[in-house]
Amino acid sequence: MERTTVVFKGRAYGEVELFTDEIKAGKMDIAITNGRLTVFHTEVAPEFEGRGFAKLLLEKLVNYAKEKSLKIIPLCPYVNMQFRRHPAEYEDVWEKNWH
Repeated sequence: MERTTVVFKGRAYGEVELFTDEIKAGKMDIAITNGRLTVFHTEVAPEFEGRGFAKLLLEKLVNYAKEKSLKIIPLCPYVNMQFRRHPAEYEDVWEKNWH
Protein backbone atom coordinates (compact mmCIF):
# COMPACT_ATOMS: atom_id res chain seq x y z
CA MET A 1 0.00 0.00 0.00
CA GLU A 2 1.40 3.37 -1.03
CA ARG A 3 1.22 6.45 1.16
CA THR A 4 2.40 10.00 0.43
CA THR A 5 2.99 12.76 2.93
CA VAL A 6 4.45 16.27 3.04
CA VAL A 7 7.05 16.80 5.76
CA PHE A 8 8.88 20.02 6.58
CA LYS A 9 12.31 20.08 8.20
CA GLY A 10 12.34 23.61 9.49
CA ARG A 11 10.23 26.51 8.33
CA ALA A 12 10.77 26.43 4.58
CA TYR A 13 12.43 23.21 3.42
CA GLY A 14 10.83 19.80 3.24
CA GLU A 15 9.93 16.73 1.24
CA VAL A 16 7.00 15.03 -0.34
CA GLU A 17 7.63 11.46 0.75
CA LEU A 18 6.27 8.23 -0.70
CA PHE A 19 6.15 5.01 1.28
CA THR A 20 5.19 1.56 0.08
CA ASP A 21 4.62 -1.03 2.80
CA GLU A 22 6.28 1.42 5.22
CA ILE A 23 9.50 1.54 3.14
CA LYS A 24 10.48 4.98 1.85
CA ALA A 25 10.43 4.50 -1.91
CA GLY A 26 10.74 8.07 -3.16
CA LYS A 27 10.76 11.77 -2.40
CA MET A 28 10.60 15.28 -3.81
CA ASP A 29 12.75 18.05 -2.34
CA ILE A 30 10.66 21.20 -1.87
CA ALA A 31 10.71 24.65 -0.30
CA ILE A 32 8.03 27.25 0.33
CA THR A 33 8.86 30.94 0.13
CA ASN A 34 6.67 33.95 -0.61
CA GLY A 35 3.58 31.88 -1.41
CA ARG A 36 5.44 29.72 -3.89
CA LEU A 37 6.30 26.06 -3.63
CA THR A 38 9.58 25.24 -5.38
CA VAL A 39 10.28 21.63 -6.27
CA PHE A 40 13.98 20.92 -6.81
CA HIS A 41 14.32 17.19 -7.27
CA THR A 42 12.29 14.00 -7.61
CA GLU A 43 13.84 10.67 -6.69
CA VAL A 44 12.51 7.12 -6.68
CA ALA A 45 14.67 4.31 -5.32
CA PRO A 46 15.95 2.05 -8.14
CA GLU A 47 14.11 -1.00 -6.85
CA PHE A 48 10.80 0.89 -7.13
CA GLU A 49 11.27 2.45 -10.57
CA GLY A 50 8.67 1.76 -13.25
CA ARG A 51 5.72 1.60 -10.85
CA GLY A 52 4.40 5.14 -11.39
CA PHE A 53 5.70 6.38 -8.05
CA ALA A 54 7.03 9.67 -9.46
CA LYS A 55 3.51 10.37 -10.71
CA LEU A 56 2.11 9.66 -7.21
CA LEU A 57 4.60 12.15 -5.76
CA LEU A 58 3.57 14.73 -8.37
CA GLU A 59 -0.11 14.23 -7.55
CA LYS A 60 0.56 14.82 -3.84
CA LEU A 61 2.63 17.93 -4.66
CA VAL A 62 -0.13 19.40 -6.81
CA ASN A 63 -2.88 18.58 -4.31
CA TYR A 64 -0.84 20.13 -1.49
CA ALA A 65 -0.27 23.30 -3.56
CA LYS A 66 -3.99 23.55 -4.28
CA GLU A 67 -4.94 23.02 -0.62
CA LYS A 68 -2.52 25.75 0.50
CA SER A 69 -3.21 28.11 -2.46
CA LEU A 70 0.42 27.93 -3.57
CA LYS A 71 1.95 28.20 -7.03
CA ILE A 72 4.62 25.66 -8.03
CA ILE A 73 8.00 26.60 -9.47
CA PRO A 74 9.07 23.40 -11.30
CA LEU A 75 12.89 23.45 -11.12
CA CYS A 76 12.91 19.64 -10.97
CA PRO A 77 13.40 18.26 -14.51
CA TYR A 78 10.69 15.62 -14.05
CA VAL A 79 8.07 18.08 -12.79
CA ASN A 80 9.03 20.66 -15.41
CA MET A 81 8.65 18.04 -18.14
CA GLN A 82 5.21 16.98 -16.86
CA PHE A 83 4.03 20.59 -16.64
CA ARG A 84 5.19 21.24 -20.21
CA ARG A 85 3.63 18.02 -21.57
CA HIS A 86 0.28 18.63 -19.83
CA PRO A 87 -0.03 22.42 -19.42
CA ALA A 88 -3.82 22.45 -19.09
CA GLU A 89 -3.68 19.94 -16.24
CA TYR A 90 -1.28 22.07 -14.19
CA GLU A 91 -2.26 25.59 -15.32
CA ASP A 92 -3.83 26.54 -11.99
CA VAL A 93 -0.71 25.73 -9.92
CA TRP A 94 2.12 26.44 -12.39
CA GLU A 95 4.12 29.59 -11.59
CA LYS A 96 5.48 30.50 -15.00
CA ASN A 97 6.75 34.01 -14.21
CA TRP A 98 9.04 33.38 -11.28
CA HIS A 99 12.31 34.84 -12.55
